Amino acid sequence: MRIHYLSHVPFEQLGAMEAWFQERDFTITRSLLFQEDPLPQPDDFDVLVVMGGPMGADDDDQYPWMAPEKTLIHDSIAAGKKVLGICLGAQLIARVLGASVSANPEKEIGWFPVRPTTAGQQDSIGKLFSDGKPVLHWHGDTFAIPDGAVHLLESEGCPNQAFRYGDNVLGLQFHLELQADNAAALCEACPEDLAPGPWVENRDSMLADARRFDDARQLLGRVLGAFLR
Repeated sequence: MRIHYLSHVPFEQLGAMEAWFQERDFTITRSLLFQEDPLPQPDDFDVLVVMGGPMGADDDDQYPWMAPEKTLIHDSIAAGKKVLGICLGAQLIARVLGASVSANPEKEIGWFPVRPTTAGQQDSIGKLFSDGKPVLHWHGDTFAIPDGAVHLLESEGCPNQAFRYGDNVLGLQFHLELQADNAAALCEACPEDLAPGPWVENRDSMLADARRFDDARQLLGRVLGAFLR
């Protein structure tokens, strides 16, 4: 299987997904958009992974690669490719599918549980989150659920945490892929996001428990397995 991922900033890479893909001998290619790497064509890959970043999903005027990236996402969905979006990536997919992206009432940063919606309880991915273990969040914006998509997961701090569009598109607002070193790099890159708030965990607490990252990595594997079959 051929994986191509889109990276918007140096500190948002594949994280734990890279090892999962490598263990299965998947081919991995990438476009580092912050370095002006060219975008591929949908025929060049089987799975498109759209990573996160601190920019907004409507910041086309500030980032010349964003409009072409949205076109690639649109064309990949139309071609029946698997498309996985994480955080900003999920927001970009939502925008391509006609849904809005706006500021969440509060930033959600740190380890907080997500739970399946009624529809999510019947979904092969949504039901993986029924144990209520916390997952790592880092976002200030939120997506609306696109028309025709299934709303899978929600949290107290943000109602829209995941959606599935058909069998080939999955958007996740949170970060299962971040391991401890990735999360530390994010804390270093965006310290201003850690201002106290009702859904903001401080840096030391966020990085303290290695078991949380292990649990997230294992859950990530189950999610990828269910999505990619």
